[in-house]
Amino acid sequence: MAVYPTTAGLPALREAIAQWCERRFSVPAGWLDPARHVLPVNGTREALFSFVQTVAQRGADGLVVSPNPFYQIYEGAALLAGVQPHYLPCLASHGFNPDFDAVPAQVWQRCQILFLCSPGNPTGALIPLDTLKRLIALADEHDFVIAADECYSELYFDESAPPPGLLTACAELGRSDFKRCVVFHSLSKRSNLPGLRSGFVAGDADILKAFLLYRTYHGCAMPVQTQLASIAAWNDEAHVRANRDLYREKFDAVLNILSPVMDVQRPDGSFYLWPNVGGDDAAFCRELFEQQHVTVVPGSYLLARPMATTRVPGVCAWPWSHRWPSASKARSAFVNSSHAKSGNLPGSHDLCRASFQKRIINLEPKVISQAQPMPLA
Repeated sequence: MAVYPTTAGLPALREAIAQWCERRFSVPAGWLDPARHVLPVNGTREALFSFVQTVAQRGADGLVVSPNPFYQIYEGAALLAGVQPHYLPCLASHGFNPDFDAVPAQVWQRCQILFLCSPGNPTGALIPLDTLKRLIALADEHDFVIAADECYSELYFDESAPPPGLLTACAELGRSDFKRCVVFHSLSKRSNLPGLRSGFVAGDADILKAFLLYRTYHGCAMPVQTQLASIAAWNDEAHVRANRDLYREKFDAVLNILSPVMDVQRPDGSFYLWPNVGGDDAAFCRELFEQQHVTVVPGSYLLARPMATTRVPGVCAWPWSHRWPSASKARSAFVNSSHAKSGNLPGSHDLCRASFQKRIINLEPKVISQAQPMPLA
């Protein structure tokens, strides 16, 4: 504690992260050099933002391409880096993933960074492994960087089929240098530790070298005590499985309550639902708060505007706890709402659903302490 921590982090932390990536994404042993391919960060929010400042080349022609709806950091980072955000709509007709095949060649030519989010925030959609491989080929063809935001990768439902990631695609392609590929991971969702502010960036060593240099001026070294706690978390999977078990219980309970009256399905991953309330999402959120005192966020607020390829009528994100009365309140509010009374019942607005979000959060942050004890060193 008598000296400043290094921006690169403790070797033991980088090694723990590299070993976790090898186990989780089937990366061959030795491909990820902890000293060159891994960089600890204080949560991925600041890392996503500062990464764009490092990689983007300022100019009106440059694009940062992202899904829509999206995590707003992508947009803000692009604008402050002096390039333009470009949005790819995630519609129900394409499984809530962008239709990458429909992107014009001139967009790829101008693209400097492609943001991916799988499982998606807020749709919960997974990007298939074959799609990730095709996107790597496009990155090679048009010389852009793929920044894969995989913070929700450990929130899924089938224990026998963990979602693939960009590192999985690199491993299957034999891409041992991870050229143009960078992934972002966090303990906030995986380990239910958002207050720890700990994550990592891994991938292309040349990009991470420049990113490390930027970060030394940025002044964002992770405190040593946080690094020690992070080593323990990355080395343990028991608490992560317990976390997923609790989320499964929540989804089962919520879907049993909402499915009879809402067009809503279990997502592929993450902790979101993306239901269709069949009308004005902002009005629905106001009514839900006025009538039932449940606070939610309209899904359209997570969209870039304008989004010319689809209408934006409504749903929302709403906080959840280990208790479930709010779901019953939401169901009651929906059944009695003007949307339901006007005939906008489940299935009536398939395209609208891309504008809706429902978020299940506030899991009791005690799961990690209920798992097997994890030594700090």
